[in-house]
Parts: sequence; structure tokens; C-alpha cells
Amino acid sequence: MKKNVIIIGAAGRDFHNFNTYYRGNDSYNVVAFTAAQIPDIDGRKYPAELAGDLYPDGIPIYAEEDLPKLIKDFNVDDCVFSYSDVPYERVMSVSALVNASGANFMLLGPADTMVKSTKPLIAVGAVRTGCGKSQTSRRVIELLMEKGLKVVAIRHPMPYGNLVEQKVQRFATIDDLHKHKCTVEEMEEYEPHVVRGDVIYAGVDYEAILRAAEQDPDGCDVVLWDGGNNDFPFYKPDLNITVVDPHRPGHELCYYPGEVTLRLADVVVINKMDTASPEGIQTVRESIAKVAPKAIVVDAASPIKVDDPSLIRGKRVLVVEDGPTLTHGEMKLGAGTVAAQKFGAAEMVDPRPFTVGKLSETFEIYPNIGTLLPAMGYSDQQLKDLETTINNTDCDSVIIGTPIDLNRLIKIKKPNTRVHYDLQEIGQPDLKEIIDAFVVKFNLKK
Repeated sequence: MKKNVIIIGAAGRDFHNFNTYYRGNDSYNVVAFTAAQIPDIDGRKYPAELAGDLYPDGIPIYAEEDLPKLIKDFNVDDCVFSYSDVPYERVMSVSALVNASGANFMLLGPADTMVKSTKPLIAVGAVRTGCGKSQTSRRVIELLMEKGLKVVAIRHPMPYGNLVEQKVQRFATIDDLHKHKCTVEEMEEYEPHVVRGDVIYAGVDYEAILRAAEQDPDGCDVVLWDGGNNDFPFYKPDLNITVVDPHRPGHELCYYPGEVTLRLADVVVINKMDTASPEGIQTVRESIAKVAPKAIVVDAASPIKVDDPSLIRGKRVLVVEDGPTLTHGEMKLGAGTVAAQKFGAAEMVDPRPFTVGKLSETFEIYPNIGTLLPAMGYSDQQLKDLETTINNTDCDSVIIGTPIDLNRLIKIKKPNTRVHYDLQEIGQPDLKEIIDAFVVKFNLKK
């Protein structure tokens, strides 16, 4: 008898778990996916073109709140939790709901979901959304490129559009972002790579993506996995780097699967030490010593640069930060906030009285965001609402703390300035000596 399965997800890890473990596995019948975290991704289908011969009609995607009814209606045996950056309390709450509805609750691990590369592979992950994983990835790529190596990055999935068209995506120019109809959230991850001349892949089918990246037309010596949220890698790493955040001390041991990512680390980067409290840094150090005692620990900062500080000093500013970092990442500050504090803003203006449409809904779902404005752009409507909200807000100027230039996507009618940030290691050991050893180990010298 085949087991009936529901995969509980958020348009990312769920599809990967299906592709690597369930697709083509005739011991199971995946009857549905459920969707959470990301707005408006339910009501679709995982298409037959990607689902394989066992699913000629594709697989429906429902809202997670329908889970008890779905378990009953489909006579479900197993529910597989498959999304990331979730507190343990939430994971076990879903487990209780699943068990009470009569099904088994499951978590798939690395052995059944990691794909092996034919190239040396470095994975960069984090224990929470917004730790600084992206600038760490950029720093690793920079060090490898200095040695004349061709590096191809692969980003954790964000397939919120046409899944068939998004099976394998390659980004090498800004035009590619428009060609693939990227959301703001996708651009925030891909654009910092392509503007530096890096090639980055993403999509839905991550074995197909890996094989394409290994044969990239511009060449590939090393693959870099640029992980998302706090997920563990989709690929088997030869070097596993995890970033932790002393602004959220203790979170590294109480969010799923962030603790998994920490326990798997060969290298742990403690980021943002220039703006964190000594107590927060010490808590994170103790967590690393407890669960990853053999990992190399790299101390680091994320110093900021501002295009025009005069638009901050003494001004009433609206601070726009990366959306996912503020929402399910639960961060209380980002690069824009740090800039407002360092450059002497007179006031950080509360955007909540001025929000419209989907952004108002975002503040209802995530009431603890506070006086920051998340740059939500999963849809054209969200982008329009973001533009209207910014222009409605009673402020002197706008600080853009997102990784991309919002002026390219929306018309901001107020004076505004961007904040930039990169990873900067503090003392020894540093990533350079770690990458030097990696290059020697795999005989990658050019």
C-alpha cells in the first residue's frame, strides 16, 4: 500500500524534498503541498512537467490552515514539515495538529535531500534570516575569484511565479532579473551578485540547476551554495560556513532548522560584532562551543556606507529595510536603522499610519515590526503599495537599507539615500586563510 503524503512548505524546501525523495518513489503518493510564510502562493499546482510520471495531473497546493481537513479528506499517513526559519514552538505546534488529525509528522534530513556536486562546493548558510549570509557569500566568492577561479553561485529557491518557466534560471545581468520576472525579494538576493560580475542560478529543480551550473558557459571551478533563511544546504558541502547573529542571541538554538545548520558547520562567522552587545556576542560564543565545538570561529562586522549622509543628519527619516528580515526573520533593526543611529537622524518616522493595501496587511500579520518599513515586493500590487506608502509618509527623507536600489523599481518622490554593507573579518582566523586551505585541499590553483 502506498502511503499518502502531504508536504508542508513555503515554495522552496518543500519542492526540493519532493524532487529528491518522493518524485519517482512509488512507495508514496504525494496528495498535496501546503503553503505558508509567503503571501499568495497557495491555490497553484506543482506542475506535471516537474512532478514526474507518477503525477500526470500535477499536485495541488493548498493553504496551511486547511491541513486538518486535508489530512481527513485525503486519508493522509505522513505530513512532512519542509520550510525554514521557524521557532521550535511553531514546529511542534504543527506536529501536534498533524498527530491529532491522525497522521505522522516527519522531518527529512541531509542524507535523503542533499545532492552531490561534481565540483568542489562551499555552502554558506545562517541560523536566522538576516544574519549576513549574503555578504558572507560575496566575500567567499571574492576570495576565490582573486585566485583566478570561476565561481558559480546557486541561491536557495524563491519560485513564486510560473514553476515550469522557473525550473532552471541563470542570472548574469540586470536584464536577466527582468527577463525572469523577479520579485523584489529575488532581486535582493540576485542583484548584488550580478552587479559584481558573478553568475548565479536558482529555480525549482535543484539537481538540474546544479548540473547546469557545473557546465556553465563561462566556466565553473567551484560551486557556492548561497542558502536561504536558516535552511541546511540542498547540496553536500565540502566546506560548510554558517553565519550567526549576536543581535538575536539564543535564536541559534531554538529555531528550525537553524540549529541543524549550526551543528553542521565547519566554520561559524559571528557577524555584526561592531553593533552587537558584549552579552549577545558571549551568548552566541557559548552556543557555538556547546553544539559546534570543532568549528573554526571567524569574528566579523558589517560596516555600513551611506551614499549621502546629509539626508540623514538631523532629519526625520523613514527607514526601509529588507522585507523577509523584518517579517519571518523578526529582526528589530537592519542596515538602515544602523545608518539612522550612526549619522544622527532626528527621528525615525513610524510608517504605520501611512500604509496602504498589502503593506497594511503585512503589519497586521507581523505586528512586532515596529517603526520600520519592510520592502515587500512579492507582487506588482505589493510594489505599488510600497511606493504609495513611502510617498504618503510624513518624513524629510528615506533611508533605503535594502540590498537593491528601490529607485529602479518604484518612483520615490522624497529625498532618499542608500546604505551599503559588506562583510569585514576581525583579526584571525579569517576567511582568506580558510579559503586558501580549501584551494590547496582541492588542488584548485590556477
